[in-house]
Amino acid sequence: MAALVAARYPDIVWWSPQLPPSPREAMALLTQGIADWPRASMAVIGSSLGGFYATAVAERCGCKAVLLNPAVDPARDLAAHIGEQTTWQNPSERFFFEAHFVDELRALQADPLATPKNYLAFIAKGDEVLDWREMAARYAGANLRLLEGGDHALSDFDAHL
Repeated sequence: MAALVAARYPDIVWWSPQLPPSPREAMALLTQGIADWPRASMAVIGSSLGGFYATAVAERCGCKAVLLNPAVDPARDLAAHIGEQTTWQNPSERFFFEAHFVDELRALQADPLATPKNYLAFIAKGDEVLDWREMAARYAGANLRLLEGGDHALSDFDAHL
């Protein structure tokens, strides 16, 4: 995505930081990083837990968001994963998911969406991690792209660019 934006839209500022495991610290990093961004013309994109964070940012800023198989209730889903974990992008990279991170996730939950039309969500019905029906219900009123089949990683992402 970064390469596509750089090649096709060189005037767009692309920022994709590595977020810390703490949801509170992740939101603090994002909030600080976008503090001076123009709300009317900015947008956020996120996949899975990143979609949850993108929703939290979009709700706080009133900006648009593109979501890819967004996590709907990560506090519930990740409560069973306390302890040492590996990162999705690099399985040799490890971090510790602490119990209080579940409460930090709960604190970020934005319900209901203030402006559903600000969202474009790509949801794969074949997602093996998250329930597509729950994602579709959470983003009811948004521009939904329900994809037949697919997977959590949206392996065919290039077809949707």
